[in-house]
Amino acid sequence: MSTPSPSEESGETGRKPVVAIVFGGRSSEHAVSCSTAASVLAAIDRDRFDVVPIGISREGRWVLMADDPAPLRLTSGHTPSVEGETAALISADPSTREVIISPPGEAPRVLTEVDVVLPLLHGPFGEDGTLQGLLELGDVRYVGSGVAASAVMMDKALMKLVFASAGLPIGRYVVITDKEWRRDKATCLDAAVPLGLPVFVKPARAGSSVGVVKVDDPAELEAAIERARLSDPKVLVEAAIAGREVECGVLEGHDAEAPRASAIGEITVTGDRHTFYDFEAKYLDDDARLTCPAQLPEEDADEIRELSVKAFEAAGCEGLARVDWFYEPGGQLVLNEINTMPGFTPSSMFPRVWAETGLDYSELITELIELALNRRVGLR
Repeated sequence: MSTPSPSEESGETGRKPVVAIVFGGRSSEHAVSCSTAASVLAAIDRDRFDVVPIGISREGRWVLMADDPAPLRLTSGHTPSVEGETAALISADPSTREVIISPPGEAPRVLTEVDVVLPLLHGPFGEDGTLQGLLELGDVRYVGSGVAASAVMMDKALMKLVFASAGLPIGRYVVITDKEWRRDKATCLDAAVPLGLPVFVKPARAGSSVGVVKVDDPAELEAAIERARLSDPKVLVEAAIAGREVECGVLEGHDAEAPRASAIGEITVTGDRHTFYDFEAKYLDDDARLTCPAQLPEEDADEIRELSVKAFEAAGCEGLARVDWFYEPGGQLVLNEINTMPGFTPSSMFPRVWAETGLDYSELITELIELALNRRVGLR
C-alpha cells in the first residue's frame, strides 16, 4: 500500500500544507539565496500554503526567520544575510515531520509539522545533495532533484562526463584538482594551452558566476586559477565559445508524464563594464538583458527544448532545472550546464521563460510544491 501524500492528508484534515522555505547557507551564494527567498515569500499563495521561513547562517546555524521579505532583498546597497536568535531544525525522524524551535532561554518545542521543504539554497551545502540527504533521512518531501542528481550536477566536471556519455554536445575543457595544482602548477598550466585563448576559469562546484574569470593573456591564467580556488579547490578551465547564451527551463512531468520544456530565453550583457555574464552583471549592476522568447528559428528552438529534456533525464533531475546553452552562429548547440536550483527571483531567467510559456511566478511556485507533495519518499 502506498503512503498517502501530504496533499492528500491535508485534504482530509482541511488544513493547508505547511511549506518550510529554507535559504541562506554556507556557500558564497548566501546573499543570492536570501534574495530568492524574499521573492518567494512575497509571491507564494498564502491561500493554499502555510509558510515557515528557516534561514541557515553563513556559519551553518539554522534559525527561525521573520516572515518578511524586505530585509532579504539583494540590492547594490544592501547585501542580505541570515541572522536570528531562535534556533530551528527539521526532525530527521521518519515517524514525524516536525519543525522544532529553541528560543533563547526556553526549552525546545515543536512549532509545527512540515509537509514539504522548498530549499532555495544555491551552491555547496544546499544545492549539492547535502541538504537533500538530510531530508531523505527523515522521509521529508522537498522541491527539486534528489541527492545523486544534485551532487553530480553541482560538480561541473562530473556533469560534463554525464552529458558526454549521453551524447550531448559539450565544449572543450580541462579539470585541475587540488592535489594536481599543489603538486605541479606548471603541468596544470600547460594542460590548458591546447584550449587556446580566451578561456574561462571556474570553480567546479559553485554557481552564480562566483569566482569565474575570463582570461585573455596566458600570464593571467595562474592568478585566475588561484582566484577560482578561493571558492573551490577543484577548478575547470573551459575554451571560450563564440555563441549566444540561451536557456531553457524544464519542469518534471506529473506521475509518469515526460518533462516539460519552456520557451527559450537569451542573455545579453549590455554596456561596457562587463565582458561576460558575471556575478555583478547578474545581480548588482543591471547590465544584463534577458530576452524571452529568444529570436531563433523555430526548428532550432524546438531542438533546444528537446535536448534540454534529454539533459534533464540524463542527469536524473526532478522538479526543475534550467539548462544553459551556447547557440553558435551556424546554429550548432553546445551544452554549458544544468542548474538544479536556478535563480528564482521574478526577473531571473527560469521564472521568466515559464511566464512566457504561460505559468506565472506564483503559479510556478505552486506547481513545484505540488510536484514535491506528490513525490514518493524513500528510495525513488
